[in-house]
Amino acid sequence: MGLSRDQKVAQSGEVRDRFSRAVSTVLVDFSGVSVGTITDLRARFRAAGVEYKVVKNNVVLKAIEGTSLADNKAFTGQLKGQTGIAWSYEDPSAAAKIIKAFRKEGDAQGKVLVKAGVVESTVFVGPKAEEDLAAIPGKDEIRAQLLAQLMAPAESLVRLLNAPGQNLALVLDAYKRKQEGG
Repeated sequence: MGLSRDQKVAQSGEVRDRFSRAVSTVLVDFSGVSVGTITDLRARFRAAGVEYKVVKNNVVLKAIEGTSLADNKAFTGQLKGQTGIAWSYEDPSAAAKIIKAFRKEGDAQGKVLVKAGVVESTVFVGPKAEEDLAAIPGKDEIRAQLLAQLMAPAESLVRLLNAPGQNLALVLDAYKRKQEGG
């Protein structure tokens, strides 16, 4: 049994809210994939804080009315067939990285395809979406890079402060060896 008009309007509002809160969105084609395989993928999404839902294409089109995505033919053109949507609210690359790793695990998992991805207002389509979005460094990776950048001047200062003492030790050691040898 289909959804009533009120249910479709409510679902459209929920989808619009998710699109507005998400830092990235990935459209997933799961046709030909078993329920068990999709359940495994859903569990991985949940563990990473990614929300995944299967939504009717018409509901998505209604939800994005009045946004920049509604005018984007590359995005709306992907709303055909079975479509699952993965919304990531913190890490823009989380969903794409999960799908990319998932697809490498076997033939059943390889049937899961990325139709499109959206980061802010940039739309990526097809296999390029998976590759480009998965290449974006995650939140933890960015933090590590920032920490390394912040620590580099301090480490350099410590090396500079230790250099005269090390050089003096080397000179004294060389003098000691010279005295013992000659």
